[in-house]
Amino acid sequence: MGATERPMRRDAARNSEAVLAAARDVISESGVEASMEQIASRAGVGVGTLYRHYPNKQTLVDELVRIILDELISTARAGLEDEHGNGLETFLRAFGRSLARHHGYSAKLFSPGNESHQQQLNALIADLHAQAFAHGRIGAGVEFGDVRALMWALRGIVAVTGQSAPDAWQRHLDLHLAALRIDPVPSTRPAISDEQLQRIADAQKRPQR
Repeated sequence: MGATERPMRRDAARNSEAVLAAARDVISESGVEASMEQIASRAGVGVGTLYRHYPNKQTLVDELVRIILDELISTARAGLEDEHGNGLETFLRAFGRSLARHHGYSAKLFSPGNESHQQQLNALIADLHAQAFAHGRIGAGVEFGDVRALMWALRGIVAVTGQSAPDAWQRHLDLHLAALRIDPVPSTRPAISDEQLQRIADAQKRPQR
């Protein structure tokens, strides 16, 4: 009986991996409107198999979002180990690639229900900002709010350009990273404050009408 169950478990694990890989591709291409039938077909499994793993599409999307956030958190943590202080730049490039890779549903990364992951990620980004400053990788006037604004800008560019210009965000990031290195910062306008950041975060938590 045990010998029979082990191959079944391996098959189930392979099916789960195939479903998640297919879901990433299909939903990135077609957005959250993609059907479960499309995902099952791309994964090479029956629709029944898909529903056994994920009872509805929302459950599947939630799992994809959790995986992506875990990946970003791991990247940020690894960046803090960079002895040259390049962790912030490395993370921002990984963040842009992730948005582009999952542009069909990347907005879900910032939707209500992921607060714990978002808080972890924000704390790590703040640490990366401090690390970059300590190593002289960013100008003395660059504040955490500036980094957050850059991340919002990347989200907007990826959302607008989509598959028509999938690499547009990279030039935008190159230009802004160059600006962040200038000391003093070439602007006398205030950065987004911690209070404003909190109000923005609270607004994003509210359900969209």
